[in-house]
Amino acid sequence: MAGLRNPKSWLALLCLLPLMRLVALGMDGGLGANPIEFITRSTGTWALVGLLVTLSVTPLRRLTGRADFIRFRRMLGLFAFFYACLHFATYLWLDQFFDPAAIARDIVKRPFITVGFSAFTLLIPLAATSNHAMMRRLGRRWQLLHRLVYLIAVLGVIHYLWLVKKDLTEPLLYGGMLALLLAVRLPWGVAVLQAARNRRVPARS
Repeated sequence: MAGLRNPKSWLALLCLLPLMRLVALGMDGGLGANPIEFITRSTGTWALVGLLVTLSVTPLRRLTGRADFIRFRRMLGLFAFFYACLHFATYLWLDQFFDPAAIARDIVKRPFITVGFSAFTLLIPLAATSNHAMMRRLGRRWQLLHRLVYLIAVLGVIHYLWLVKKDLTEPLLYGGMLALLLAVRLPWGVAVLQAARNRRVPARS
């Protein structure tokens, strides 16, 4: 019971809801006419959502002054990686049947696969170095390495944008969110967040 009073436990359960939904739909025959495509799209979308939510932690901390939000960032990032792994595993297993030659041809010939594979490859060292021991070992290099998350998120949006053939509304929406999250990290964006925070919390006389 003590674990359920921990906010991280509730956050973990929340992050697992998309997976539980997929399992429930699969057991009930609700994955549509093309289950493989449904699973691939769903896991990829949640990987991208996870990245965007992870990137929102710092602006939210600056806006609210709640420094404790930072303690959730690593978990959110690891769940984004978890769904990216499911996305990639679905492609390898259910789509390509672990055929190395077919996978290599796909990566080279289809640009959205190339971009998506690049994003996933860049995510691996970030997940592998997300613990405190690696933070201490890498020192300042850790922060430089983890700035790759910005590039990974951009590649994720491009991957989604190039995948969709007709209605671009959803990938463009994610692209707009990412642009906003990157903009508020620029000096003027930080100043805007600080001004908004000051208006919410008037200075004490």
